Amino acid sequence: MRKLAPVIAAVGLLALAACNNTPAQNKAENVRDAAENKAENIESMAENIQDNMQNTADTVRDRAENKADAIEANAH
Repeated sequence: MRKLAPVIAAVGLLALAACNNTPAQNKAENVRDAAENKAENIESMAENIQDNMQNTADTVRDRAENKADAIEANAH
């Protein structure tokens, strides 16, 4: 509970601060938040694509190594 208290206090302060904003400030903040969320999603997708490409490259290497090993084993 002690760890949760500062979080609850921070949320309360943010809510109180939001009450003092004008409608234009609230709208501007919503635009910023939406853009940040979209940017984070794009970054996450980019990381996933990079991971998938690395996994594909690793698979190609592994299959080639296995094939080369099989060729060598059959040659003896």
